[in-house]
Amino acid sequence: HFAVVVPFWAIWPYETLVISKRHVENITQFTSEETTSFAAIIKDITTKYDNLFETSFPYSAGLHQAPTDGKPHPEWHFHMHFYPPLLRSASVKKFMVGYEMLGEAQRDISPEQSAATLRNLPTTHYKQKN
Repeated sequence: HFAVVVPFWAIWPYETLVISKRHVENITQFTSEETTSFAAIIKDITTKYDNLFETSFPYSAGLHQAPTDGKPHPEWHFHMHFYPPLLRSASVKKFMVGYEMLGEAQRDISPEQSAATLRNLPTTHYKQKN
């Protein structure tokens, strides 16, 4: 019901975008099966984040939904962003500074590299391994 991608415009090292495959404007339009699937995909991506450096991986996240003005908004397509700052280890963080904040972001790792790394991580949390 959902796809997780590292967008080509990603600025954060392991930034991801969760997109619903069915066109919905907001989470209230999810079927019960989609709600379960959405919860599972969030668990999977956050577990993969933790597994990347075997640490509780920090991130900012946000849901993009249609306005709540009571009107239909067919132009909106539900999606969720994850913006994690960790770069090369649990202690190396990316900070947006100077020119990055004001114009041109510096990419430390390509979206393709990030996607491949995340794709290959297990969905079993590292703390649950024997």
